Order: sequence, then structure tokens, then C-alpha cells
Amino acid sequence: MSRAMILLLGAALCFAGGAVAGPSGYHVVKTVTLGGDGGWDYLNQDPATGNLFITRGTHVMVVDTDGKILADIGNLQGVHGTVFAGGRAYVSEGGANRIAVIDEKNFAKIGEIAVGTRPDGILYEPRTNRIFTFNAGSGDATAVDAATGKVVGTVALGGKPEAAAADSAGTIFVNIEDKSELAVFDARTLRVWGHYALAPCESPSGMAADVAHGRIFSGCSNQMTSVEDMKTGEVVGHFPIGRGVDADRFDSATGLIFSSNGESGTLTVAHEDNPGKFTVLEDIETADGARTMELDPKTHRVFLVTADRRPGTPTEAQPHPRPVPVPGTFRLIILDRG
Repeated sequence: MSRAMILLLGAALCFAGGAVAGPSGYHVVKTVTLGGDGGWDYLNQDPATGNLFITRGTHVMVVDTDGKILADIGNLQGVHGTVFAGGRAYVSEGGANRIAVIDEKNFAKIGEIAVGTRPDGILYEPRTNRIFTFNAGSGDATAVDAATGKVVGTVALGGKPEAAAADSAGTIFVNIEDKSELAVFDARTLRVWGHYALAPCESPSGMAADVAHGRIFSGCSNQMTSVEDMKTGEVVGHFPIGRGVDADRFDSATGLIFSSNGESGTLTVAHEDNPGKFTVLEDIETADGARTMELDPKTHRVFLVTADRRPGTPTEAQPHPRPVPVPGTFRLIILDRG
């Protein structure tokens, strides 16, 4: 077959079958309309059940990995993220300055834990069996003993914290968005070890970690992922991503790094060639507004959420409002390889 015929056949297949899988093999395999009103923030997977907890302002939708709705937990205020420990889900309620405690089996709300002001990111640290909320309003982290549900201390972070990650030795790393730096502290003693500049990264939000190679990946608002050394805080590399990142994930089995970019409507997929070299494989088209995601480490599927959006109404207080989700259009986007 001639080269011209091969190119013509490839073009025909692309036209007939829609998006063709890129170098990573990832592509959209399924989109499920979940419906409902309101915006959204994180989606987090329960490692015990595989279920996805999707925070939606005043409620949390729970769906399985095929998009079947299992529960919709209501009467919440300004929810952001979810972590899991001991058969319970812990949801940061930014609008109420607390954690909502949810039973993983029946999805009933079984408790509340008061924390700092406007908790956003949330992390479970297994060595200490502690849950940490990262409080945007008070610029600190609250540590909670998962066994007792009691607050055991507070860590002053010196700025507005965003996403966080932990190593395997009890150290926690958190992006400080308004300082463009990485704060590092001990999960047991709650002592801050350092603040490391992330320049040229600006306004870091999403975070992922390669614990085996001691690398932190910070998603930055100026369209890059910054890579830091866990031990020294040194920026060892960076690579380009799309616009509007709000979540990052790392797959230790494949060496792939994911960045969900809501403003460009893309998923950037990069590969860690070695601890100092990172290659962008592609920017996969997803959907406008799909800025948060989750990775299933067992199946390697990637999940994103979004909704159709219309322009917000400008006011004197908010001359440039965020787009408003169109009711009933909220959906789950599933990507897989092959």
C-alpha cells in the first residue's frame, strides 16, 4: 500500500470513528449525564469500594465507576473534597468551617468536626491516622485524629493552602496558592519544615506525588506543571499544560502524569521518563469546564466532571462573575486506554 493510501485510510478512520487515541492510548470512552443543579469541585474515589464522591456545593453525589448514581447526600454547605478512613468518608464543608462525616455503606451523615475557616483541600495521612483540612480562610491546616474524631492541632501555613500530598514517611506537602510556594510539615509533630518557592510556577492549585522517586507535581495557573524534589524543595523541571488546571494525578504503574484543564477543555498527559525528565504526550480534548478529576489506580481509568455553562450576571461586587452551570447538564466523563 502506498504512503498516500495509508494517509487517506487514516483520515477516513478518524472521520468515521471520532477522536483517535493519542500516544498514551487515552480517549473518552463514555459520558454519563448525572443531572442536578449547582456547581462542583473535587471528585475523589473511595479506595475500599471504588465509588466516586463528587462534591456539588450543598450536596455530594456518589456514583459507581460506570456512572450509576448510588446516593445524593444533602444538607451540606460549601463542600470541596473527600477522604476516606475506617469505613467513613470525610468531606470538607467550606461553608460551615467543619468536616462532615459520612458512613461509606449507607451514605448517612453521622457526625461533624469543627475545623479552621473555609476548609477546602483535605488529606488522609495513614502513618499518623490523621485527617488534615487545608483552610483557605485562616491560612492553616487542622489535624484530626481519625480514631477519635478529635482535633489534635493546627499548623500555620502563612498563606492560602490548596491541594496537598503526603510521602510514605509522615511528611505533608501543600501548595500555597497566593505565595506560589510549597509548604512542608511533619504530620505527627505539626512542625513546618520549610517553604519552597515554585517559580516560575504561578498560583499552584492541583497536586500529585511520585513517592517512589520523591517528586511533587504542582499544577500552575500559568499553564505549566512544576516538579519539585521532596527532600530539598528544589524545582527540578516543568512542562506545559492547558489553561485552568485544578487537579493533577500520577499513575505509578505507568509513569503518566495527568492535568485536567477546565478553561481549555483538555486533559494533558505527560510521562515521567526519569525523575528529571518529563515528556508531554498529548492534550486530549475533554469538555469546557472539566477542571477536576480522579484516577482509578486499579483500572487506570480517568474521571472528569463538567456541565454546560452560561455567562454569569455581572454585579458591582462581581463585575466578572464565573460562568453559571446549566441545570440538568452535569455529567461524568470517563477516559480509558486502548
